[in-house]
Amino acid sequence: MKKVLALLAIVGLITFGISNTTYAQEGGEENNTEVNEGEEGGESASAESGEGYSMVTELKRRFIEGGPGFMGIVLLCLIFGLALIIERIVYLNLASTNTKKLVQDVEDALASGGIEAAKAVCRDTRGPVASIFYQGLDRSDEGIDHVEKAVVSYGGVQMGLLEKGMSWIGLFIALAPMLGFMGTVIGMIKAFDDIASMGTIEASVVAVGIKIALLTTVFGLIVAIILQVFYNYLLAKIDGIVNDMEDASISLIDVLIKHNASK
Repeated sequence: MKKVLALLAIVGLITFGISNTTYAQEGGEENNTEVNEGEEGGESASAESGEGYSMVTELKRRFIEGGPGFMGIVLLCLIFGLALIIERIVYLNLASTNTKKLVQDVEDALASGGIEAAKAVCRDTRGPVASIFYQGLDRSDEGIDHVEKAVVSYGGVQMGLLEKGMSWIGLFIALAPMLGFMGTVIGMIKAFDDIASMGTIEASVVAVGIKIALLTTVFGLIVAIILQVFYNYLLAKIDGIVNDMEDASISLIDVLIKHNASK
C-alpha cells in the first residue's frame, strides 16, 4: 500500500513539475514582456494581473525568470524529496501501535491460551512492536536470555526499516542549496561575460545575470527549508516509535518472566 501511495505521489509531483517547466519554457517570453510592462506601467500592470497579491503567483513568476535549467533541477530535488517524505509519513503512521494495549492483549493471551495464542495476537497486529514481540515469543521455550537476544537483534532490524530512505532525503536537503549556489556562480559568470562582450559596465547589462543568479539561490534555499522541516518531523516520529519499541520490549520480558513463574 505504501509503495502505491509513494508512486502516486511521485507521478503527481512530477506532473506538476513538468507542467510548470513547460509553462516556463513556452510562456517565458510572454511573461518577461508582462514583467517589463509591469515595471514601466506601475499600478496599471498590477491591476491587469488580477485582484490581490498571491505569493504562489509571485513564486511561479520568479521561477520562470530563473530559467528552466538549474531551476528545473532544484524543482526535481523538491519533487523526489517530498515523494520520499510522503512514503515515510505513511509508513511511520502505519508502524505506530498502541503498545500498552498490545502488551495487555499479549499478557491476556498468555494467561488464557499460552504462547501460541500470544503469537496469534502479534500476527494480527501491524507494526514493528508486534513483530519484535512475535520474534521474542517464538524463542520463549529457549529461555529468557534467548528472548532478550532475539528482541534486541530484531529491534535493530526494525529500526533500520524505520530509517530507510532518510539518507536520500538528507541528500536532497544538501543538494538543493548547492545547486542553487552553482546556479548563482554560473549567473555571475554570465554577467561578467556580458560585461566583457559589451566593453562597459552598465546596470542593465549586469542586472539580468545577477538576478537569475540570486533567484537560483533563493529557490534552492526554499526547497532545503521545506524538506528540512519534514525531515525533522520524521526524525521525531522515528524516535517516538523507537522509544515505544524499547519500553514494550522490557514489558514483554517482564510478562514472560511472570508467565513462566506462574506455571
